Amino acid sequence: MSDDSDFSALLRSLRVWDPDATELPPFDPDTAPGRPLPLFRRWLAEAAAAGQPEPHTLSLATAGADGAPDVRTVMLHGADEDGWHFASHAGSRKGRQLADRPYAALGFYWPVQGRQVRVRGPVRTAPAEVAHADLHARSTGALAAALVGRQSDVLTSSSELERASEDAWARARREPDAAVPSWTVYVLEPDEVEFFQGDERRRHVRLAYRRRGEDWLRELLWP
Repeated sequence: MSDDSDFSALLRSLRVWDPDATELPPFDPDTAPGRPLPLFRRWLAEAAAAGQPEPHTLSLATAGADGAPDVRTVMLHGADEDGWHFASHAGSRKGRQLADRPYAALGFYWPVQGRQVRVRGPVRTAPAEVAHADLHARSTGALAAALVGRQSDVLTSSSELERASEDAWARARREPDAAVPSWTVYVLEPDEVEFFQGDERRRHVRLAYRRRGEDWLRELLWP
């Protein structure tokens, strides 16, 4: 059997929402709040309570000056009335792309409940003091990784990274309040937020919130 056939057979054997691991809860969009933030917070808490690993991770999609899309997985640092918060180095690929085109999309997937949330809108940078507080509220390892810096640069060898990491860990322990000027908190202010609830009969519920000035328009979408 060829590698292509093996891979195709593997794909066909995989299933979504295994009933041994997934319970699809009912979702009545008529009971949803008028704004997306309370529903997002509730769904994330419910995903965590249902045993979803790392429910605060998300896919972040950006595009650079050439318009080519890019995506990676990052961690949610907050969600409030200002927007959805995440962080990175300003000089990283995502940081450079957001400087060129300050607009992004976020995707959350919680298969334990067959739920997705999609968010998109313009992105701004938070003040430097917010980024400093964000970084230093995290672990020593997070500070050490930030101190290494050079995210997305070409790495010539693993030994170079090992040396830089050892130096950064030593400094993080020695200077727990060390500044990392490139560390940046980004805030996505949503124009659109969509909630997807899977259904075993494929009658999936899609509820979209679209910003209209200070208010939100709610619409159901065909699955």
